Amino acid sequence: MVKFVEDELTKIRKEVFDMWALVDEQLRTVFEAVETGDKEKAWDVIIREKRVNASDLKLDCDVEDFLVLYNPVAIDLRFLLAMYKINADLERIGDFAENIARFVIKHADKPVEPELLKKLRYAEMTNRVLEMMTVSREALMKEDLEMANSIFAKDNLVDEINAEVTPVLAEYITAHPDMTQLALNLKGVFLRIERAGDHITNMAEEIVFYIDAEVLKHSGDDNKTDMALHNKKNA
Repeated sequence: MVKFVEDELTKIRKEVFDMWALVDEQLRTVFEAVETGDKEKAWDVIIREKRVNASDLKLDCDVEDFLVLYNPVAIDLRFLLAMYKINADLERIGDFAENIARFVIKHADKPVEPELLKKLRYAEMTNRVLEMMTVSREALMKEDLEMANSIFAKDNLVDEINAEVTPVLAEYITAHPDMTQLALNLKGVFLRIERAGDHITNMAEEIVFYIDAEVLKHSGDDNKTDMALHNKKNA
């Protein structure tokens, strides 16, 4: 029975990483589509969203079944609770990718000007979000507390760039009043990218909870940063 239980936990772990890889690919594809105005890539993201939703439902069911059948405790229980919440965050990030893809399709006739994206620091922001996805995934894979804690500081840049978007777009609308609708919708794209960063920090919190039984939810950014520095000092 113990071997069977271990196999079930391994299967759930694999499902989480498969879901992670799928959502990561959704982000990479849609971020590129915004830069290039590639309508086909945007459609690819929308079509694959069905796979994201299916994976989300299956993983939820598998975790719930395990909880009911085996009544896990200690680290196994923390693992399952963390995976359940991480799955929900991944599904939301997938939703954001789909929303951004619809922006690309809507404005495919007039893609966003490269110079505007440069002023908005789009590449810097999206690269940071993708980095956070990669580091958090590796933190879970290696069960590395320091890597998980590093995510909280990385998110600061995403928040900073998002805060600067509105004045840049306001200036752009003043100079190009005919592009007001695109600019307003583009603001929504940056909000979704920023929210994706927030959900990645949520996942990092769950990884810390799983590894160290430390609850960081609602602890505030300063406390998270202090925790990261403390763990790094004592590593």
